[in-house]
Amino acid sequence: MKKSLVIIALGIAAGYVLGARAGRERYDQIVARANGVWQDPRVARARREAARYAREQAPVVAERAQVVAKDVAGRTATAAKDVAGRTATVARDVADRTSVAAKDVAGRATSTAKTASDRAVGAAQDARNRTVSAVGDAATRVGEARDKALEDLGDDDETL
Repeated sequence: MKKSLVIIALGIAAGYVLGARAGRERYDQIVARANGVWQDPRVARARREAARYAREQAPVVAERAQVVAKDVAGRTATAAKDVAGRTATVARDVADRTSVAAKDVAGRATSTAKTASDRAVGAAQDARNRTVSAVGDAATRVGEARDKALEDLGDDDETL
């Protein structure tokens, strides 16, 4: 903590020097004070204590980092396996739904084609029946007209 205060103080001093217009004299004053603070027995003792504490804590930090790394790796593997399982489940569900939809579409297409075929056959039969009826009516009319024409001719022959 003390070391971080010293670093902050040095940062503030450096910022002041870079931003100040006092020139070289003010810079030399600040450098002298910073060196004085750095060489101060209390700061030197804080530096030594911080270094000692860091050396003492390094194995503990390394051990904790290994434990956390193994835990994170285990959790990551578990999470990845879980996500893969969920993805497979969703993929199967989508495939099943797609299959059902495809069968439904095929059934509807078949039904629609059958209906269209039945209607076309019905329309063709209706057209054939109308044509036969029209031809029959035309034949009857032609026959009647022929008979009338022959009658008319026959009446004229008898009168002559």
